[in-house]
Amino acid sequence: MPAERTITACIAPKKNRKSKPPYDWHLYKKRHLIENMFAKLKDWRRVATRYDRCAHTFISAIHIAASFIFYLKE
Repeated sequence: MPAERTITACIAPKKNRKSKPPYDWHLYKKRHLIENMFAKLKDWRRVATRYDRCAHTFISAIHIAASFIFYLKE
């Protein structure tokens, strides 16, 4: 099905798989970083449960959480 739509795989196959389809390693690395960021954002209760009613308040909470996570990373 992905061959019909000309989609390239970006998730690495398991190591014990007999036929390993090709995948884009750089795209997989970027995807992994984004998935890790979402996992870290979900650690923040306010962001995970979405207490804010307004979209601009929610997005500002995401910005604060993301900048704090980035600050702690350094």
